Amino acid sequence: MFKFKIEGMRELERSIKKLGNVPQKHVTASARKGMGIVQKDAKRNAPRETGALESGIVLKGERSKLNAKKVYRVVFDDKMNDVFQKKNAQGEVTGYYPVSQEYGFFAKDGSYIPGFRFVHNALNNNARAVEKTIVNEMKKKIDVEIAKVGLK
Repeated sequence: MFKFKIEGMRELERSIKKLGNVPQKHVTASARKGMGIVQKDAKRNAPRETGALESGIVLKGERSKLNAKKVYRVVFDDKMNDVFQKKNAQGEVTGYYPVSQEYGFFAKDGSYIPGFRFVHNALNNNARAVEKTIVNEMKKKIDVEIAKVGLK
């Protein structure tokens, strides 16, 4: 469980009240920029053999019915499943390489091989930077919108 005190949040809330509704494009761009920090760190710390795992780390935006909300997840690109999935002779999927590298796996002899936790650590190590980036980006974008409509 994370608990944070977000610096600049009061100023951001005041700006949002002045503006009224926050344009969704600003929420989306700010959230994407913030989570881009996590994506870059995960790519930098991913195990590297062929480079496929690193290039398969992408951001995926979730859809929301709520306005002014955007959530991005760091995921493994499903377009690369032909590279990531391990299949047996019958063509059944028996393993997924990115998940085994993140969380670990059991070897054929029954021993446990621990994962690298590169995505998990990227989020934990950069949570403050992500929050700060999102808040700062939103403040900038809202200030521009306020200036456009002459509310400042």
